Amino acid sequence: MTHFPQPHSSRRAARVQLGDSVLAAIRLEDGRRTKAKLQTISATGGLLQLPRSLGNGSFVELAFQTQSGPVHGMAEILTPTRKTTEGVLQPFRFVALEDDDNRRLRTSLDHVTDRGLLGLKSVVLSVPRTI
Repeated sequence: MTHFPQPHSSRRAARVQLGDSVLAAIRLEDGRRTKAKLQTISATGGLLQLPRSLGNGSFVELAFQTQSGPVHGMAEILTPTRKTTEGVLQPFRFVALEDDDNRRLRTSLDHVTDRGLLGLKSVVLSVPRTI
């Protein structure tokens, strides 16, 4: 069954800052592919560092690797937040995740949050293999 992440109206989903170590594979609506660095992730979306911005409102397939396994889902690209020397930072929101992908994402987010509370550093996400 497909999960459609919905933001909670009264509180934001917990976000995990990832830095530059997590790569994401993106397939655009026209079939082209690109890569990005996943900067921030939550159960409802995240922030990508891209070489150049994608169209606001574009729907893409997004894949990345977590400690719990691969996460693959559909996402809507939102308005870029700022330009950097490496490209542009652009947020996205998940619009559809299969149940297994949603479970892997939430398990990894919970793991990072739990380790953070213990004062331990954890690298949970890594390079995706393919979309």
